[in-house]
Amino acid sequence: MTATDPALTALAQSWCALSLLHGRIEAHVERALQAKHGLSVREYSLLDVLNRQHDGEGGHLQMKQVADAVVLSQSATTRLVTRLEERGLLARYLCPTDRRGIYTDVSEAGAALLAEARPTNDAALREALDEAARNPELAPLVKAVETLRA
Repeated sequence: MTATDPALTALAQSWCALSLLHGRIEAHVERALQAKHGLSVREYSLLDVLNRQHDGEGGHLQMKQVADAVVLSQSATTRLVTRLEERGLLARYLCPTDRRGIYTDVSEAGAALLAEARPTNDAALREALDEAARNPELAPLVKAVETLRA
């Protein structure tokens, strides 16, 4: 393949469209979450991931797993956890079976804020997808997103 290969160009164009869709959605959701709840998309995502933890086997995530889930580096995730902890939305504690491990849980205030923010996040996501679906280049990607099942 060369840099002028039509397949590569098409692939690059598709990647640009996907990146554009992601950027537009994230910006729209960010504005809504910030305006109504004082949360960034990353903060919301982190609260959501940590809120899904449970007390069963494998129910608590290590920081690397949290970082992977919110698509941040471990150091950026740690800084984000610290900011949310300072706001009283998270609490850290030592792992009871491995004193070297530290877990993070969502506080009552964090869970309440997450519950308040979830409808805003969902509505903003729906709005952003509906807007993107009107763009012929993005419509197939929107359809793909809507048909994915996790």
